[in-house]
Amino acid sequence: MAKPIVDEKKCTGCGTCVDICPMQVFELDKTKKKSTVKKPGDCIGCRACEVQCPQGAIKVED
Repeated sequence: MAKPIVDEKKCTGCGTCVDICPMQVFELDKTKKKSTVKKPGDCIGCRACEVQCPQGAIKVED
């Protein structure tokens, strides 16, 4: 099962992952101004978030 992980040190909160994810796995944490994984069980492992993140802050583990 695919598991998306956000590296908070690299994440700038740009929202690319929120926009690109077809399963709406991510959301922006307004307090931290970072992306978070809100529905990890819904990840289908397409890796669009990993490829499109401009900061390289997302990894999808199998």
